[in-house]
Amino acid sequence: MAASKKAVLGPLVGAVDQGTSSTRFLVFNSKTAELLSHHQVEIKQEFPREGWVEQDPKEILHSVYECIEKTCEKLGQLNIDISNIKAIGVSNQRETTVVWDKLTGEPLYNAVAAPVSPGPSDPAAVVPSGSSVPAAGASSVWLDLRTQSTVESLSKRIPGNNNFVKSKTGLPLSTYFSAVKLRWLLDNVRKVQKAVEEDRALFGTIDSWLIWSLTGGASGGVHCTDVTNASRTMLFNIHSLEWDKELCEFFEIPMKILPNVRSSSEIYGLMKAGALEGVPISGCLGDQSAALVGQMCFQDGQAKNTYGTGCFLLCNTGRKCVFSEHGLLTTVAYKLGRDKPVYYALEGSVAIAGAVIRWLRDNLGIIKTSEEIEKLAKEVGTSYGCYFVPAFSGLYAPYWEPSARGIICGLTQFTNKCHIAFAALEAVCFQTREILDAMNRDCGIPLSHLQVDGGMTNNKILMQLQADILYIPVVKPSMPETTALGAAMAAGAAEGVGVWSLEPEDLSAVTMERFEPQINAEESEIRYSTWKKAVMKSMGWVTTQSSESGMP
Repeated sequence: MAASKKAVLGPLVGAVDQGTSSTRFLVFNSKTAELLSHHQVEIKQEFPREGWVEQDPKEILHSVYECIEKTCEKLGQLNIDISNIKAIGVSNQRETTVVWDKLTGEPLYNAVAAPVSPGPSDPAAVVPSGSSVPAAGASSVWLDLRTQSTVESLSKRIPGNNNFVKSKTGLPLSTYFSAVKLRWLLDNVRKVQKAVEEDRALFGTIDSWLIWSLTGGASGGVHCTDVTNASRTMLFNIHSLEWDKELCEFFEIPMKILPNVRSSSEIYGLMKAGALEGVPISGCLGDQSAALVGQMCFQDGQAKNTYGTGCFLLCNTGRKCVFSEHGLLTTVAYKLGRDKPVYYALEGSVAIAGAVIRWLRDNLGIIKTSEEIEKLAKEVGTSYGCYFVPAFSGLYAPYWEPSARGIICGLTQFTNKCHIAFAALEAVCFQTREILDAMNRDCGIPLSHLQVDGGMTNNKILMQLQADILYIPVVKPSMPETTALGAAMAAGAAEGVGVWSLEPEDLSAVTMERFEPQINAEESEIRYSTWKKAVMKSMGWVTTQSSESGMP
């Protein structure tokens, strides 16, 4: 029986999914994309001071080993031979910055973490903009604020025009991206300075730290990253696909500490320890790119939205870089092989998605669990003219208005908590539509449907509302682990592994749940224009940097 079970399975591929709050290892069947087993370990976040967020790189590494061991044990219990695992992919939280000693393998400081929602969605964290202090509060559950003064001093000496950074990287100068965090470490941590002087320091995002450590660490570990993670450092030229000498000089970053940039799908090195010793690590993608690949958005104009604390919307723009006129980021989507072309994406984010539901639960107490919101919304089936703009710390793309604050408007004596719950769900959908409209204007490709993933997609009312408000179908894969799946696909497809074909005719048909618009186009437009009216009412609220402004 066991033998026949193994024979049916064919080659397996593992994926490390290292996120902001947990690490997971998942194992997929490369022929069917079925998830066979996984294990998850929570990761501690440290807050050494107000507005500072750090994680222990060694704890992250140990969590990866633990997840691999436990998943392998579970596979053993299922009578699945772990020697069938032919490759491992890595997907990771982007922008989080690590510097370590290449001789000892020890981190020289904690990992300086990225916020849950991106800083460029923080209207005041981007320089130049309305205010020099990034907005605090719910926009980012843990926006690391220590780098703000670094950004301010850098912005004063941008050569030529303010487009210097954006034209090369696709990114605005912001506290969010790795270069500024790395500059802060070089300026403020003596151990880091000393290691750079003595040629012992290596820098990387979480993918680089993990791949270097897993492939041998101080004994021959491979120091590399992929194009998608490199494109989020603010040091990488997204046109030439190389570290940019001018940017490194601008940020005063020594190029010798940077990892080698590779494609997202090639053998980087072999696992040197643990249950999967000898297995190649052959896939690497930043988490949002991994979800794009896992959703199989390989065509120009295909887009996915990941619904979490915030939302991350990525639209594949094909082999051309599209620069946004509406505050979206231009980023590398993927490069699936050394000799394969690079694909680009436009990325937009909604800072407050799941966060608005948490606010209703924790601040207003109108629900006890996040799941309850669906029940409340279902009771009324309408917001009854009530609109909720959750601009808790300003408005984000495409408005960039730090003076805005949250409002609930259109209230009548009839309005109750169910209508407010419904309006909160609608707010997530309206904000998504604003980003998608900006994307359509930037690339001129109207979307035919939106692919979705992330925790909130279990909320059927939210998904139906999203289809109604966008007035296009919303499509959700039945297998929710799209980020890990993307990393596994990249690893399995790598040259020298070749167990996962990414040819369109070979990609296993994923079963999808489809939500079609159920209202007429006119009603959809009326609701959207009323939302925009509500957004205008939220603007210009904060006129001074007063204590009530919500600024730290």
